Order: sequence, then C-alpha cells, then structure tokens
Amino acid sequence: MLIAGNWKMNGDPRDLSEFTRMVARAPEVRSAVALVVCPPAVMLQKSVERATVSPLTVGAQDCHFAASGAHTGDLSAEMIASCGAEYVIVGHSERRTDHGETDEIVSRKALAAQRAGLTAIVCIGETEAQRDAGEADQVVTSQLNGSIADAVDPGRLVIAYEPVWAIGTGRTPSTADVAAIHGSIRRWLDDRFGTVAGVPVLYGGSVKPGNAHELLAVENVDGALVGGASLKADDFIAIALAATAVLEARA
Repeated sequence: MLIAGNWKMNGDPRDLSEFTRMVARAPEVRSAVALVVCPPAVMLQKSVERATVSPLTVGAQDCHFAASGAHTGDLSAEMIASCGAEYVIVGHSERRTDHGETDEIVSRKALAAQRAGLTAIVCIGETEAQRDAGEADQVVTSQLNGSIADAVDPGRLVIAYEPVWAIGTGRTPSTADVAAIHGSIRRWLDDRFGTVAGVPVLYGGSVKPGNAHELLAVENVDGALVGGASLKADDFIAIALAATAVLEARA
C-alpha cells in the first residue's frame, strides 16, 4: 500500500517539527506500506535531507511539462528530482480548477515526471454535480483516457481517485461507491497495461484516522492520498498504521 500526504499550500519552511516527527515514527509502519509526503516546493530540499535515513520518501505537488524554458514561477520535473524527491502529484482537482489544467496538460506533466525519473501520482475525480447526474464513472474514464498517454510507464504511475466534492469537506462516498469507481479504474488499467502492471489506485478525499481502515479495506483500494490529516504526524502515521492493519487482516 501507498500512503501519500499532500500538504498543499501549508507548512512553514522554518519549522519542520511535524515532518521530523513523521520521519521518526515511520519505522513503526509495516514495510509493505510506503510513505510519501508532498510538502510545498520551498520545503522540498530540507524535507529530503530530514528523511535521508527514513523509509519515508518525499514528493512534490506539481511540475511543468517542459524541462526548462521561459515558464515563470514553474518548476520542471528535473528540478524536483535534483532535490531528491521521488514522486510528483499531477492533475489534482485544485490544479485543474484553479489553473485550468486540461487532461492533455496532465498527460504531458505525467510524462515529464517519468522523463525525470519520478513516479507520477495522477489525480482524477468527479464533481458533486457530475455524481448527482450519474456521470461519475463516465467522467473518471474520460479523465483516464485523456490524462494517461500511451507512452507512459506503468511502473512509475500511481492513480489517485479523489471525488472533488469530498476533498476537505469531511464528506466521503460510501464504501460501495468507492468500490465501484475503484473497480472501474482497475479494469481500465488492466485493459491498458495488463493485469501484471499492478498500478496502485489510491483513494483521496477527507481521509482521516477515523475512517482510514474502512476505506483502505475496500477492494481495489491500494492506499490513500491524504490532505489535511497529513499535516499532523500522529494523524498521518495513524492512517499508515490502519493500512498495516488492513494488510495483516488480508494475510
């Protein structure tokens, strides 16, 4: 399983105490559960340095699809990799909404991430209006088709399903709804890459210690992309320990 934390635009680069506590507690988590924290870009270098002797790894929250050039305010995947990061989130709904990112842009960013040796965490998910209209599965499939290029390497790919209406709201879909969408995503991945590819599919959207075990136990859920709960070491590690418990129950 993979438990990834997205800090979004939070955190103080002068104070890495919570991250340091995560690093210290990471060995408590079963080795089959991979831990990734994606802090703001200004904290990447220091975070990587703090995590050097830890099983916890560091990722970024976005990248540009170009390796260099006149792109003011952007960071290339190569720059992110040079900091020692191993993952990058692309296509988060907040990027799609706030910055007008299309599936094509997300696809190019995912390829750029892999070009630089990073694993791309590609985010997809429907709005509340789309779910209410019965279009959730159609929207997710369309985003997969548009955001995952034929040239992508499934060995450096993670899919994160985040229903937009559940992000930061405290609301979550039912486990049956999660199972249905994750099952659809898994079938799409198997059709595209074959069943041996094993691309992880994470659930995101108000994942907390209190609901983590229930969500992670759902069939075809291979981990979580955690927002607000990843800002506190105890909450993030509690979610990771829930993943450990799920794996132990399955053994």
